[in-house]
Amino acid sequence: MTIADLRREYAQRGLVEAEMNSDPVAQFGHWLAAALDAGLLEPYAMTLATATPDGRPAARMVLLRGYDDAGFVFYTNYDGRKGAELAANPWAALVFYWAELERQVRVEGSVAPVPAAESDAYFASRPPGSRLGAWASPQSRVIPDRLTLEARMAALQAEHPDGDIPRPPHWGGYRVTPLSIEFWQGRPNRLHDRLRYRRDTPAAPWLLERLAP
Repeated sequence: MTIADLRREYAQRGLVEAEMNSDPVAQFGHWLAAALDAGLLEPYAMTLATATPDGRPAARMVLLRGYDDAGFVFYTNYDGRKGAELAANPWAALVFYWAELERQVRVEGSVAPVPAAESDAYFASRPPGSRLGAWASPQSRVIPDRLTLEARMAALQAEHPDGDIPRPPHWGGYRVTPLSIEFWQGRPNRLHDRLRYRRDTPAAPWLLERLAP
C-alpha cells in the first residue's frame, strides 16, 4: 500500500446555511468549543501562513491566544521570520484542522501588532520558563548548537531568581483582522461543504456564500 492508496470517507455531518450563525466569529467559537469538548489535542493550534513582498510563502504552527470581533491573536518574536514577513507584508492566513470532527476553518486578513498593554498582560500570564525562553531565543537565527541556547537560558535564570521577568521589547502579539472566514465540513465522495463569510473591509457586513469543494 502506498500513500496514494490511503483514504477515508467523511460522513459525520453537513453544513446548512440556515443553521450557521450570522456572525462568523461566533460560529468559530461554537466549533472551537466543540473541539475542546471532544478532548482534541490543542484544538487552538493553527497554521499561520505569511509571505514575503515578492510572494514567497512560509507556514508554521502557532497557538491562538485570543479571539473576538476584532480578530484572532497570537504571540511571537517580532524579530523572527514571521515577524519580518509581517512587517513587510501585513497579511496572513490561518488554518484550524480538527480531523476527528472532519472540520477545518480558514481565516484570511490583515495583520497588525496588538497594543503593548495587551502584550504585557499576556506575557505576565505565561509560566516563568516561557518568559525566560522569549529572552533566550534569537528566533529564526542560526545558532552554533543546543548548548548555546541552554547556556543563555541558565544565565537568565540566574539573573531573575525571583521570577520577575519583564516582556522583551522584541516579543508581543499580532491580531489577524479577518476579511474571509471559511468553514469546511467533510462529506462523502469528496463533495465537502464549504461555507465562506466574506467582507470587503473590516467595517462591512458579512456575506455568506457556498463554495464548490
